[in-house]
Formats: sequence, structure tokens, C-alpha cells
Amino acid sequence: MARNFDFGTILDGNIDELEARYERFNSLAIDQDWSDQEPGDRIVKARTIAKPVSVSAPGTFSKKEIRTLNLEPSDKPGWWFDRTDLPDSQPIKCSARNVWTTGEMVSNIVLRSGSSHNYARLVEHIIALKAGMDVDDLVIKMNSGDPPLFEEGSKELVEALHSAGRVEKEREIKYFTVKETVSLVTPSGGFTTIEPAKDGDLSLRIDCARDFSNAIGQQRIKFVLNEAAFQRGSLARTNTTSKQKLFIQTFGKLFADTRNLGYNSKNVLIAGNRKYSNEPKLIHEGKSLEAAWHRAILDLLAALALVEEGRIVGTITDYKGGHYPDVELVKLLYANDLLVEV
Repeated sequence: MARNFDFGTILDGNIDELEARYERFNSLAIDQDWSDQEPGDRIVKARTIAKPVSVSAPGTFSKKEIRTLNLEPSDKPGWWFDRTDLPDSQPIKCSARNVWTTGEMVSNIVLRSGSSHNYARLVEHIIALKAGMDVDDLVIKMNSGDPPLFEEGSKELVEALHSAGRVEKEREIKYFTVKETVSLVTPSGGFTTIEPAKDGDLSLRIDCARDFSNAIGQQRIKFVLNEAAFQRGSLARTNTTSKQKLFIQTFGKLFADTRNLGYNSKNVLIAGNRKYSNEPKLIHEGKSLEAAWHRAILDLLAALALVEEGRIVGTITDYKGGHYPDVELVKLLYANDLLVEV
């Protein structure tokens, strides 16, 4: 029963909504369970990369242009986006304070600092690596606000950071958890709950489910964040529907946000009512779990990366979440002083 699940402090929504949504979530079978794996090694000292590396691909919002990210070592704590085409603008820190919007036509996290021209769009698949890999300090130089869109999630970014090596700093890493269990109702009929880390446990554990009426259907995965889980999820592409794809290719040409959007059958997963329009990936026991892995690794971890002071540990239960409620949840953690260093 839902009443046996502790929702803790409700930051948005009410207990009746949460209980109804939890009952639906709890009825879903767990398709892949990696929760008994060992967490990754505890990182004590902050790290940056040992040498610069670059990655390129067609632009997300300008598909006819090749966009390049130059990843460089950083002396400053945190991850920073530096618009080289705007030499008078300051770098944008990856922080909940700098979230400008989560998109209207296309759901994505947009960071901005200062001028409205100084922004970086669709950063979630980039900053997820801040929460999931061992690079704490990084400068990402880009010559536009439009990042590249890769054909296999963030695989190329992960490989680039692996190839760059590491330099350890004197600064110690800080780990944070919530002071108490907190929950938030999401607009799409779901919820997200964060439970505090248990004493002595510096791991992040995630129970994530997607629930669609189309080909994606119901998917649920449980795992402890480690290198294997992050590597798997980093391959997962954004999912869209056949109707959304048709809209982008027709009426979408009337709007700036979608006119030159670079989605195609290789770089996104396209779900029809009964089957996929292209080949799904991340098959487990005959079922694609690509949508669930994408949500858990490249979307949910991106929200946790917005906690700029350190790494988040604890247990997250996520059902039908999205970028907007993710960002609101992080902002509410700050507003209510709910983060505590472990």
C-alpha cells in the first residue's frame, strides 16, 4: 500500500495525489535490477581533466551546422560553459541559480548568465556527466549556444572525458544528502522522492520508471550509480513520438525552436502507438529499456548536477518525471535549506 511508503515532506502537491501515483508506480514490474551492485569508488579529492579534448556533431537546433565542444581543464570549482563567440560575457556555471528555462516547444535545460544572449541550450546530456563521472572541475568552450547532438546519447562525451586523463587537486569533494525525505508531484502524473543517505553510505541509488501509452510502455529499472550503470545509460537517446516528429517536420517549421531541430531516426528513439519507428536500443531480456535508462542517467542526474557545491547521495524514486519538475525540486531543496553535508 502507498501509505507504507514514506513521502516525507511534500514540497509540491498533496498526499492523496502521491499515494495514487505511488500505487501505479509500485504495480510496475522491475525490468532490470542492478541495486545489489557495488557503488563506485569514493572520490576524496576533486579532479579535472589532464588535457583538452574536443567532440563535434551536427547542432541540436541547427542541424546543418557542425557544433564543437572543447573540454578543457579548469582551476575553478565546478563545471562552466564559456561562449567563445561572446568574448565580453562571463562563463556560465552549472548551477540551479543559472537555469533560464526548461523549454516550451522542446523540453530541455537551458543555462544562462547575465545577458539573454549568453546561454547554453540542451545542456542536460552534458552536465549529467558531472554527476555521473569523476570530473568535478571543467570548462566547456562552445562557439554558440547550440550544442552538438550525438547519435548514441552522450557516449562520445563519455569517451572524450575518459581519454583526457585526470589531475587530482588539493580540494576535497563534498557529499550532500537531504536532511529528511522529500517528495514532489510532477505535472505528468508522476512523482519524485529523495530519501537521505544511510549512515556511512555515500552511494546514490535510483528506482526509475517510465509509463507511456505508446510503444515505450512501462519500464522500470533499479540500480546503484557506478561506472557500469552510467556507461549503460549514457548510450540511451532522447525519446519522442511519431506525432511529435511529424509536427516538427511540418508545422514545426513555423517556429524558431523546431525549425532546424536536428532530430532524426539515428539520434532519437521514435515511438509509435504500437511499435517503434526505428530500432530501439538497450535491450534487456527482449525488451528495450532505452527510455528508462535515458531518464535515469541523462535527465535525472543532470538535475543533480545543478547542486554546485558537491555530489548528491541517498535514494531517489522517480516515476514519470521531467526537466521542469526536476529543476523545481532542486530549487526547493535550496529554498527550504534541505541539503546537508554528509
